[in-house]
Amino acid sequence: MAREKGGFWVGFAVPFFYSIGWLTGRPRYQGREHLPARGGALLVGNHISHLDPIHTGTYVHSAGRVPRFLAKSSLWQVPVLGQVLRGSGQIPVYRDSADAQQSLAAGTQALADGKIVIIYPEGTITRDPDGWPMRSRTGVARMALASDVPVIPMVHWGTREVLNGYEKKFRPLPRTDVVLRAGDPVDLSAYRGRPLDAHILREVTDLIMGRVRELLAEVRDEDAPEEFYRRRPESEAGR
Repeated sequence: MAREKGGFWVGFAVPFFYSIGWLTGRPRYQGREHLPARGGALLVGNHISHLDPIHTGTYVHSAGRVPRFLAKSSLWQVPVLGQVLRGSGQIPVYRDSADAQQSLAAGTQALADGKIVIIYPEGTITRDPDGWPMRSRTGVARMALASDVPVIPMVHWGTREVLNGYEKKFRPLPRTDVVLRAGDPVDLSAYRGRPLDAHILREVTDLIMGRVRELLAEVRDEDAPEEFYRRRPESEAGR
């Protein structure tokens, strides 16, 4: 199967992503057969470390696809990185602003155009002390229900041992196994075609993230908590 073409800026970024990925862990890729060889797919992941996008990017690229991330808009202001993000078709997320819906619309259009779009619905690295997913924003449900594409859960485990963003600890040595695993697409047939309201969006979000949590429990060989970790109260707008 021919590799999806990504253009100049994807080719420019690839050596850096693979090099950083190799330096920050021993990748253990599982479940790549769940990623379609062509056509759109929404890849929904947990978020435990700032290294996750590096490893997700190489995971998707090694399967012959080009990753398109939904990522915070401030990264587009970083010299060089901003040009790479623009040139490679990544999707800025404008949180708590009038442009927030544009991010979801751009992600939905990318799916319609046959791209693999990656979203971390928690919106930031988890604050759960044990590394389980937090209660997530509902934008993932909006995109999933607006698009007739597979919604694929995936998890990272091991990246937080290398880079812990909250504890400001970076331990590249000794090299740690970094597991990435994708699972079966989430069946959303019972929700398609129904009027969207806050209840449906929350239910679908929790269903998708529940699959992510179950997959993480398999990777960790542990029992998952029954409830999602809750951050301090915040507005549900744009979630």
